[in-house]
Amino acid sequence: MRIAFAGTPGFALPPLRALAARHAIVGVLTQPDRPAGRGRSLTASPVKLEALSRGWPIAQPASLKSAADRVALAAWQPDLLVVVAYGLILPQAVLDLPRLGCINVHASLLPRWRGAAPIQRAILAGDTQSGVAIMRMEAGLDTGPVYAVRTVAIGPRMTAGELHDVLAEEGATALLAVLEDIGTGTARATPQLAAGVTYAARIDKSEAHIDWGMSAAGIDRQVRAFNPWPIAQTRFQGEQLRVLRAHPATATERVRAVPGTVLGVDSAGLAVACGEGVLTLEIVQRPGRRPVSAFDFALAASLEGVVLG
Repeated sequence: MRIAFAGTPGFALPPLRALAARHAIVGVLTQPDRPAGRGRSLTASPVKLEALSRGWPIAQPASLKSAADRVALAAWQPDLLVVVAYGLILPQAVLDLPRLGCINVHASLLPRWRGAAPIQRAILAGDTQSGVAIMRMEAGLDTGPVYAVRTVAIGPRMTAGELHDVLAEEGATALLAVLEDIGTGTARATPQLAAGVTYAARIDKSEAHIDWGMSAAGIDRQVRAFNPWPIAQTRFQGEQLRVLRAHPATATERVRAVPGTVLGVDSAGLAVACGEGVLTLEIVQRPGRRPVSAFDFALAASLEGVVLG
């Protein structure tokens, strides 16, 4: 099939590469270059870099609302538009343009976690499983009928970055199977259930601030959900301290200490009192420095009586 692809971040690369191995990529839509890094220089998206390396036509409209924004897509004359983490709402005029419509690879078990940040929200909520859904797109936000679903367990130590990588690969595999069925006319999409709908709002950096009054289990989910971005953080001696890895301590005795109090350090890490339970910090990072083990951090810092946060 002649396939146009719309995607922006690294999550879209495995599906895009899988498509390219079996179908003709006639053009790629991706978001405009954005300022990034310390110098805030304009930076191309991972999908744009992939398209440049393969010589595919590229279009980067800021929106797709006007006919002028859709000129490139129309000129490509795709049979199908595949959308993976593109970041723009598709108006009905775009959905109607490809002969076979538009399909989306979404990183959740729809209808749970429709929206922008399904991976992080699943971990924050304590979900034990996630997955990818291959969906026929319609005007609503992730409301279209679903062709296929692949389920993935969320391990107790899994970060958002690790789940992201697993789901990207699963999405690529599921996508090819669905396209095979679409090509033969045997694909069937099932309407989503009305029950169980939840929305995954975009992540705001302010959500990364640790509230030590929360339970150790809740903070652990926060640390895992915000790795690799925006990284959970607290305050130590007036400066930011990022927490990249942690785990709830297994001790069952009740701790009587102000939440955030450093209780001790050993080879496992830095034990910190929480509103409920104890969290052991494993890897931390001070401003302008590399991530280090919490044990090494404790050796270089005065922590007696310290209350984080």
